Parts: sequence; C-alpha cells; structure tokens
Amino acid sequence: MLGASGYTGAELLRICAAHPDLEVVHVTAESQAGRKVADLYPSLASWAGNRVFATTDPLAVDDIDLAFLALPHGVSQSVVPDLRKRVSHIVDLSADFRLKDAALYPQWYKAEHEAPELLAEFAYGLPELNRAELADAELVAAAGCYVTAASVALAPFVRAGAVATTGIVVDAASGVSGAGRALKETTHFGTVNEDFVAYGLLDHRHTPEIEQAIGAQVLFTPHLAPMTRGILATCYARPTAGLTTESALGLLADAYGGEPFVIVDERPPSTKATLGSNAVHLTARVDERTGWLVVIAALDNLVKGASGQAVQCANLALGLPESEGLSAIGIYP
Repeated sequence: MLGASGYTGAELLRICAAHPDLEVVHVTAESQAGRKVADLYPSLASWAGNRVFATTDPLAVDDIDLAFLALPHGVSQSVVPDLRKRVSHIVDLSADFRLKDAALYPQWYKAEHEAPELLAEFAYGLPELNRAELADAELVAAAGCYVTAASVALAPFVRAGAVATTGIVVDAASGVSGAGRALKETTHFGTVNEDFVAYGLLDHRHTPEIEQAIGAQVLFTPHLAPMTRGILATCYARPTAGLTTESALGLLADAYGGEPFVIVDERPPSTKATLGSNAVHLTARVDERTGWLVVIAALDNLVKGASGQAVQCANLALGLPESEGLSAIGIYP
C-alpha cells in the first residue's frame, strides 16, 4: 500500500486488516517514514503492532499481487509506469487515471498528464456501473467520492432515457475528512464548526468525471459540512416524459435490485446511516408542480467514496467475492 498515512490510507488499512483474503505486506508514507503506524492512528494499534511507515522502495513491491495507491493527486502518474511492471494489479484511489480524455487534465487539474498513453488501460472503478470491465482488470482507477454519490443516483435515469442529458444539477455536501489529513485554513475546527459553505463554484474537478460516468451534462456544486464523514448529494434532472415518484423509485429498484451495496428506499437517505459502511442509500421524487426529478444519495466518503470502493474493485480484479471484507451495515449512532 503506497501512501497509507492519509485518511483514505488509514481506512484501507482498517478494511484490509479484517479482509479474509488480503494481507498487507508493505506500507509506505514518505511524509511519515520511520514513524509507527499506531502512533499516527491508534485505532489501528491491534493490527499494526510495531509496524512503521516505510519509504517507497520499488524492489520491496516486486511480485506483489496488488498495490493500492492512496497518493496525492499527480504522484501516481509518475509511479504507475514502473510499478505496473512489478505488481500484478494496481488500484489507484487518486484522480490520475479516472478521466479517459487527457485534454481534460490541464483544464480541471491545471497540469498536463504525464502518462496519457495509460489512460485507456485503466478500468473505471465504480462496480455498480462498470462491473464487467473490472473483472480481472490489471489497472483500476477507483471513482471519486462525490462522483460515486451523483453517478449512482443519476446513471439509471440517463441510461434509460428517462431524463434530459443537459441541465442536470448536483448539489452535494461532504464531511471535512474529504479534504484529507493535511491541515488547511478552511478545515480548522474553528472554521468548519457551525459553518456550511459552497466551494469549487463552476470548476470543481469532479465535474468532468461525473459527466463521463453518467454520459450527461452536469452543473456540480460541492459544499463543506461541519461533520467528519459522509456525503449527501441532491440531484435534479428534467424527466423526458411520464415519470412519477413511483416509477422513479421503481427504476432505481430495478437498476440496483441485485446490488449488495445499494439501498433504494422511500425514506430520505442520511449520512449517519451509511457511517463506516460501503453502502449507498438512495431515494427519488418527481415533483409534478415544477416538473423536476429529485434523486438523493448518501454514502460514507471514506468507505464507498474511497477505500471501501477500492477494495470492492480489488475483489473483482482478483476474482474474489465482490463483497468480501466489506459491509453494507452502518455504525449507529
């Protein structure tokens, strides 16, 4: 596991520690090299023991079955070309290989892509929408957290031709852990507590990924909520014809009827209900007065929005049962 000192890395370690078929043999973190894992994350002490974070040594990962990359954006681009020669499978949690069009990276990530020739080789890691491509995949780019919530909510309607593919609106709020472990002015307790703020107006980098995943135009506005974990995405689209609340819920139920990690219900989803789980909770309404379809999704941004999703993808890539080591049951209260 490369880049294991961030929140997604810690969550990956927690999930892998309880996974019956995954054994963590190498844990790196350049910024924490030499430090005990349990000193940074006491929650992992019973698993970590005296294990320390190592520096990245290419020779140490030779012949490993699978490498998780939980590195900062931009780093995987320089690591993957060599790493793919040394390990059988790679699951990257960053955005480095999610977008298929290299021309989008300068626009949305402010830098040219360093390995554009590899973009087509990565399977997009959102199993509910892309399972066939993930089976036995050697390279996987796990989907982003906001993207997962919005795409699971909207894709069934777009694919069924039930909504217009322009003018879709996604308003989503995330807990502070989505910003990562590194402290920023905007993530101080005194800044976040009792505050609710929109950011990334018109130019958030998850916008093209949502559009790629669902095949439609999206206006996406993220918000920072005063909570640690969770995403709640409220999505609006114009029905093409004849959609009702009953048929919208039915469409979602049909699309996800066999999915182990998607719950469709009339009840409005809540982030608390998904805490610690790999589940997405969904509902839908059609407002006859205004003519809008509203689809709402909730998930844990560190599990289904990141590390749990990465393990779900790894299970598929390795030929293991897809739900191995993962739970759809949240922690409450």
